[in-house]
Amino acid sequence: MADLPQKARVVIIGGGVVGCSVAYHLTKLGWQDVVLLERKQLTSGTTWHAAGLIAQLRATANMTKLAKYSQELYGALEAETGVATGFKRCGSITVALTEERKEEIFRQAAMARAFGVAVEEISPAEVKAKYEHLNIEGVTAGVWLPLDGQGDPANIALALAKGARQRGAVVQERTRVTKIQRQGRRVTGVEWQSDDGQSQGHIACDMIVNCAGMWGHEVGRMAGVNVPLHACEHFYIVTEAIPGLTQMPVLRMPDECAYYKEDAGKILLGAFEPHAKPWGMAGIPESFEFDQLPEDFDHFEPILEAAVHRMPMLAEAGIHTFFNGPESFTPDDAYHLGLAPGMDNVWVAAGFNSIGIQSAGGAGMALAQWMEAGEKPFDLGDVDISRMQPFQGNKHYLFERSKETLGLLYADHFPYRQKATARGVRRTPFHHQLKEQGAVFGELAGWERANWYAEPGQEKTYRYSWKRQNWFENAAREHRAIRENVGMYDMSSFGKIRVEGPEAEAFLNYIGGGDYSVPVGKIVYTQFLNRKGGIEADVTVTRLSETAYLVVTPAATRLADQTWMERNRGAFNVVITDVTAGEGVLAVMGPNARKLLQKVSPNDFSNAVNPFGTAQEIEIGMGLARAHRVTYVGELGWEIYASADMAGHVFETLWDAGQDMGLKLCGMHMMDSCRIEKGYRHFGHDITCEDHVVDAGLGFAVKVDKGCDFIGRAAVAERKESGPHKRLLQFRLTDPEPLLFHNEPILRDGEYVGYLSSGNYGHTLGGAIGMGYLACKGESAAEVLASTYEIDVCGTRVRAEASLTPMYDPKSDRVKA
Repeated sequence: MADLPQKARVVIIGGGVVGCSVAYHLTKLGWQDVVLLERKQLTSGTTWHAAGLIAQLRATANMTKLAKYSQELYGALEAETGVATGFKRCGSITVALTEERKEEIFRQAAMARAFGVAVEEISPAEVKAKYEHLNIEGVTAGVWLPLDGQGDPANIALALAKGARQRGAVVQERTRVTKIQRQGRRVTGVEWQSDDGQSQGHIACDMIVNCAGMWGHEVGRMAGVNVPLHACEHFYIVTEAIPGLTQMPVLRMPDECAYYKEDAGKILLGAFEPHAKPWGMAGIPESFEFDQLPEDFDHFEPILEAAVHRMPMLAEAGIHTFFNGPESFTPDDAYHLGLAPGMDNVWVAAGFNSIGIQSAGGAGMALAQWMEAGEKPFDLGDVDISRMQPFQGNKHYLFERSKETLGLLYADHFPYRQKATARGVRRTPFHHQLKEQGAVFGELAGWERANWYAEPGQEKTYRYSWKRQNWFENAAREHRAIRENVGMYDMSSFGKIRVEGPEAEAFLNYIGGGDYSVPVGKIVYTQFLNRKGGIEADVTVTRLSETAYLVVTPAATRLADQTWMERNRGAFNVVITDVTAGEGVLAVMGPNARKLLQKVSPNDFSNAVNPFGTAQEIEIGMGLARAHRVTYVGELGWEIYASADMAGHVFETLWDAGQDMGLKLCGMHMMDSCRIEKGYRHFGHDITCEDHVVDAGLGFAVKVDKGCDFIGRAAVAERKESGPHKRLLQFRLTDPEPLLFHNEPILRDGEYVGYLSSGNYGHTLGGAIGMGYLACKGESAAEVLASTYEIDVCGTRVRAEASLTPMYDPKSDRVKA
């Protein structure tokens, strides 16, 4: 213990595979004074009992990039460190037992090709040829990834730790962090104590990284940040040695909740059962180290019964080990990575949802690069911890949600699938009124949102499929109401951040690309950019007074956007406040939107008084509201902001007045299908921090000549001068039957050139619509559009029309009428 320094650049808390990876990659970047503290022994939390499956294919391009990096890193670690990692590229097979699962895995295979992953769709007979022991009864198809593999989890972690030590890191076992000292928004140091209680001390540090695994929630609380995760019991068995069994591919049978791997002549059978068993509700015992949890054979028995049928040789093999150990799971099945909201030097890499081994290499690399540069190396929105809402740290919420999230790893990943547990936490002021009218709710960031409306007598639930789901025609009717008459939908869940103070205008002109030196009532559509011109936030900003603005953000990114503002506030004299819950918002959209508003308000909604992009205070019914003339669906319309106390009255006033006009309540599925017809970008899909604002076709919203410097100005000026390096195109499938969601590969003149960033069905345009980027540096728009385009939908190439301007209302005549 005398070797522990009193000062460090960074203290990493937790010595599992993730903590070791972060230390390894920081030292690889040349960091000195790196200290890793492990409460017991390296790998003794959950790493030691992981199955060690190492797959490349994940749900998005960047997550796949990280998984590929892990596989490549582990293949080279042994030569670098001398520690055997047991890494073998034995390949993997994922098997489908239904037509729906077949479509899922074939769509994943198509996506893999766009991401540069070696993959092959295979028939049931080919599955049998690659895995001779398998009973292929009921098998509909498989997907083969030849470069997937498996490894020894503990030794991978130890190899990473050795690599970090070789470059000067201090890796100290049996040393528990007992307290984290803070000053304002910064950690200043950690206090530690040896496992035997004989030594203790303090390390001053510039930053910490919470890699505490299932202790991550507790360590987060010590550091003043929210790290939502919960431990669950995770089961597997290992058979006795099976004579003649040789190396086999990793086998995944998601329809039977099972995975298999050959392990030294034995079979390891693991499960991700639909209804999990949360663990550690009263806290994790202080003595926990390489511990197992009590067996629960009754819980595992249904998985084993199916496995014996699927792999008959298991019936003859004895069980050598029945293992039950804890793993940590997050509310959305994505891990936590990045700089934690609320603090400016607390980093997190935790909550890996039982895929820590395959994720650790890439996650450690990405976090280290982020810490080095002070900005994300590429889009990490899927796992950025700023996506988590404060309430999601609630222990009861985590207990309920974790029952579901473990099983979701192997559940059918249908489009639009909604979580079933821990629902109803956040409700808008209109929730019960919408429910009475047939609303079917989805959940986003804890908000219950009306996604579609059931007709009288229709079942108010989702029936999932990769084809047209049971609400498809409902959403089509809502879509047509918006295009042809008038519809109304609830936008209360969208984030509302008030920025006020004597320097509010100057602050927004610094942090945002738009020009905010505008009259009171003006609405500015804009982006917050990073230094490279990438898009950190896509927002509208309304000037409420000389010293106050309202920033409206997507519901899922409110905390991330507010955190970005706080971290870039500097010395500006402003106050930044979340006021989302203070107002309900109803969007009234469609050709007859003006007519409806004129029925319920004496105010003037004409173009002369209330043109597009302006807001005004109005009387409505017997109350007051604020009407913002903007749209995300490409039609004439207003967003009506009503204080929470008057929101119910405003809804009743509009709803009653609209009855003789055919006013239709609409949901979020309608909003997405209308916006993609209009070519409006969706943050997190079409635009991210690694998408340059000019390449995204949003250069018009950035005012480089507004008379002051702002974040990203130089990068935007340079790209406006050079022209875009890639372009975001809109595609319409010429065959009206196939559906698009996102990640479908794009082919240009027969060659794979990219993938769709988002997709939906265009009920007005008569086919599925997608958006996606093409590299086109030096090419004119005409040259880009002169090519022939196809979209790979589940292995079938479908012809697509392409456009750089909105296919629906390209000049926005309907919006501005």
